[in-house]
Order: sequence, then C-alpha cells, then structure tokens
Amino acid sequence: MRRRRPFPPRELLAGLAGFLLIAAVAAPAVAADAEEFTIEDPRITESSGLAASRLHPGVYWTHNDSDDGAYLYAVDSRTGKTVATVTMTGVGTPRDVEAISIGPGDQLYVGDIGDNMGGTWDHVWIYELPEPKELKDQTVRATQYDVRYADGARDAESLMVHPKTGRVYIADKKEDGGSLYEGPATLSTSGVNVFRKTASIDLWATDGAFSPNGEQLAVRGYFGGIAYDWNDGKIEQTGRLSVPLQRQGESMTYTPDGTQIMYGSEGSGSSVEPRPAPGGGAGTGAGSPSGEASPRAAEQGGGGAGDTKNVQVGAVAVVAVVVVVWGLRRLLRRSS
Repeated sequence: MRRRRPFPPRELLAGLAGFLLIAAVAAPAVAADAEEFTIEDPRITESSGLAASRLHPGVYWTHNDSDDGAYLYAVDSRTGKTVATVTMTGVGTPRDVEAISIGPGDQLYVGDIGDNMGGTWDHVWIYELPEPKELKDQTVRATQYDVRYADGARDAESLMVHPKTGRVYIADKKEDGGSLYEGPATLSTSGVNVFRKTASIDLWATDGAFSPNGEQLAVRGYFGGIAYDWNDGKIEQTGRLSVPLQRQGESMTYTPDGTQIMYGSEGSGSSVEPRPAPGGGAGTGAGSPSGEASPRAAEQGGGGAGDTKNVQVGAVAVVAVVVVVWGLRRLLRRSS
C-alpha cells in the first residue's frame, strides 16, 4: 500500500506561500487619523457612489445602485447611521444610479449612468441638486440632464465633477480598459449633452474622484486604482492607489482636506475604508502614490515609489513568508 503524505504536495505549498506574500504586501498602511466606518442603514444594500459633504464634516452621501428610487442618503461616519434621506423630484424613474459627486457651490451631481443592458441604452441621465444645508429627511427638486456619448452607448459607473470648473466627466467601464469622456462646459436642459472621449483609462473603472484642489484625478476598480495628474484634462498617470480589498468595491471620494481617499463597497453593512491620498496631503500633488496597482498598470510599470510604511509592511511580509516556507520544507523532509 502506498503511504499517504500527511502534508500537501509542494505545488500546493508554493501556491499558499505566494498567496500569503501577495496578500501581505498588498495590505496598505492606513493614516493614523483615518476612521473606517460601516454603513448601518438596512435600506442601503447596494452603495454604489460616495461623496464627502463640504457642508457637514464627517458626513458622506451615498445611494443604492438600482431598484430603489430617487433617494440619497447622508451617512454620519462617526456612527455609520443615516442622518438624512433626500428624495429627488423633477426627475424620472432612476434606472441604474452608479455615482455621486460634489461640484462648485456645493452642488450634488448624481450619475444615472449605468447600463445593465450591456451598453445599449441610447441615453443616460445626470441629476443636479443643491446639497441641503440642514440634515433632515426632505424632498429636493433636482435638474435632469440627458446624456449621450459621441461614439455610442456604453456602460459606466464613474462620474467626476471638477471642483474648480464644474465640468462633468464620465469614465466608462470596460474590463480591458476604458475611456474618459468630457461633457459640455455647461450642461443644458434644452437638448442632449454629448460627452466626447478625451483620454484612455487603463482600468476596469468602477468610480473616480477629483482631489479637492482639482489637480489630481483618482480612478478605482475592483482590485486596484490609478492616480493621474490632471493638467487641464491632459491626464498623466503618476502611480498607483492604495485600494483596499473589498467584496465589491464600487465607490470612492476624497476627504475634504484631500489627505485621504475613502473607498466604499456594495452589500448590506458595507464598510467604508480610508487610505492615504496620493502625495500625502491636501491634494497638493507632491510625492508619489503607493499601494495596490491595477493589473494592467502593474504590467506597464506605472506608479511611483511606495511610502516608507508600505515598504516596511512589504519587508515584514517577505520575512514572514520565508519563515513559513522554511518551516513547511522541514516538515516535508520529515514526512518523506
């Protein structure tokens, strides 16, 4: 009878060691003053967009993906509880709401830009409304804009409003990399607003955000993210974002001071997690971002040097994996 090995084969152990290494190195350092929170509202099961309030410190606006209605929720990050529900009027029936952003003058922009039909709808919508000065359940009239793309229908989940110019941008969602689309200088209610491609986004994008000073653009996917210098719309990739591993990461927003990016996820009781913003402070653009790269960005060598904390995390991870592999090899020798 052939004796059974009491331990897994070497191939399995090698795979395990590799997984441990990737998981440990990918774990980014979190700023000391960052505060993770969990969305407690049982109504919010598909949080697909996130925007940090400018009028109410510590409050984040979010919304469900689809089949919910024209509702926005203000969530207090200190408790995770909803402190206000806004019902939008003046709009039709939302179809696939995927993003929210805040522009100049504390205007909220809501992107009903998803296309669950695989990019076949001939138009999508953007809703604009003032951020309420008082946090309470209320009805707010919104302006609805019809949107089309110059090169045809597509699915999208990322809507970004430049904090200085108020111009609206959309990044479409394609697994092999998408594009950045620029809207008209001023959105119009009297006709269709045509968005035109201005740049490529080398990511399967699920959300994006401008830094508060408008000098950086950050775009995330499910497993990574890319930082760009804005350069008046002539984007230049500068590095990688520290995107946390989440069950379905679909939202992001800069904190009002620009020092951190908050990353959200779909699902009941989903968490919102902070990571250091590129440059490390106030969205100044100094320094290089660090953390987890998107697969395609990594292939192209994009990204600046990691910060000191992430280097330390990586070093510790390597040592830990070496120790694990050394121990497993000793066990294998003993069992053979």
